[in-house]
Amino acid sequence: MPKSQVRKKKVYTPPTDVRPTASAATRKPSPVWLPILAVSLIAAGIAWLVVYYLSEQAYPVAAWGYWNLAVGFGAMVASLIVLSRWR
Repeated sequence: MPKSQVRKKKVYTPPTDVRPTASAATRKPSPVWLPILAVSLIAAGIAWLVVYYLSEQAYPVAAWGYWNLAVGFGAMVASLIVLSRWR
C-alpha cells in the first residue's frame, strides 16, 4: 500500500498590527510594597469601622460623627485603587 504524503504546515506569523509591542513585553512587576500597602489599607479601614461601631460612635473621632464611616470605607476603596495597579 502506498504511503500518503506528509504536508508541511507553514509557520504562523501574526500580522504586524496584531503583534504586541515591545513596551508591553518589558513591563516590570509591581514593587513589593504595593500589596503590603493594599492589605494595610483594608485592615485599617475595617479596624476603623469596627472601633467606631463597638465604641458606640465615641471613637476614633467623636466630633466627626458619621464621617467616620466615610474614613473607613474610603480606606478600603483606596486599597482597591492601589490593587488595580498590581501586576
